[in-house]
Amino acid sequence: MQKEVIRLVNWIKEQVEGAGARGTVFGLSGGIDSSVVAALCKRAFPEHTLGLIMPCYSHPLDEEHGLLVADRLQVPVKTLPLDDVFDLLLQKFGHEREVEHDYLPIANIKPRLRMICMYYYAAHYNYLVVGSSNRSELEVGYFTKHGDGAVDIMPLGSLTKRQVMEMAEHLGVPEEVLRKSPSGGLWPGQTDEGEMGVSYRQLDQFLLTGEGEEKVRKAVDKMQRQSQHKKKLPPVPQKPFE
Repeated sequence: MQKEVIRLVNWIKEQVEGAGARGTVFGLSGGIDSSVVAALCKRAFPEHTLGLIMPCYSHPLDEEHGLLVADRLQVPVKTLPLDDVFDLLLQKFGHEREVEHDYLPIANIKPRLRMICMYYYAAHYNYLVVGSSNRSELEVGYFTKHGDGAVDIMPLGSLTKRQVMEMAEHLGVPEEVLRKSPSGGLWPGQTDEGEMGVSYRQLDQFLLTGEGEEKVRKAVDKMQRQSQHKKKLPPVPQKPFE
């Protein structure tokens, strides 16, 4: 595992320096994936790394765990509450304040707002935006288009969720974070596994071995088909007059 950590740290350095940038900025959600990203980025750029905690009607534990990770890893952090900005957009779209946040067009506003914040600081400091999506999520398109999927680099993109969890344990991510159910924090009570309809254990097994129950195969196939547009550049027609 230490060899894999060193490999990813060096990869992050190469990507950042190759882009002519100085460091890294990432969202610190209080979850396992973002905690591992924080640990890797801190090792890659000890003096030029920034974590952003961006609560948006989030569970208070998310911010608490984000701060806990930042303190444990000694990562500089800024907290940017986005509730009021979110409310303003809902008003612009004609929604009442009490609207159900589990309506996806509304829920997806949150990761897109967070990405705006990360790119502001990336431009301000000449950093790259580092995403925390892992292979399991990328394979089935479990990310918000132009939200958490809109980043400069994804160091965890070749690791399954189980592998990320093993790396988190190796890196000393706090136990409170390791124990919590994975969630994008899109609405109260939302969990990744509940939304996907399969567990990460089932998903990882299928991705690594091609084996799994029929319901897992069908769920994965459906998610992959429906998310193809997320993984490609926008289609462009052929050049005219050719």
